[in-house]
Amino acid sequence: MVAKQKTKIGHVVSDKMQKTVVVAVDRRKRHPVYKKDYRQTVNYKVHDEKGEAKTGDLVQIIECRPMSKEKRWRLGQVMTKQHVVAAQEA
Repeated sequence: MVAKQKTKIGHVVSDKMQKTVVVAVDRRKRHPVYKKDYRQTVNYKVHDEKGEAKTGDLVQIIECRPMSKEKRWRLGQVMTKQHVVAAQEA
């Protein structure tokens, strides 16, 4: 019996490391007492072998074996290219 790999969709927050990007995945939760919806964001370190993803892109990530202390996900595909231009400091 083979388990299906988990996938998540999120936005790239940082691409400053070599072969690694940081992806923010949002999920909506409902408070158990007050019944108000709120958003919870989790950052995942993702292995990007070819350096395809850039900051602001919408990407799909796939669960994989541990590649380092914090990397347990790999880049599945870049769904939307939306490069964010960083503000230049004087």
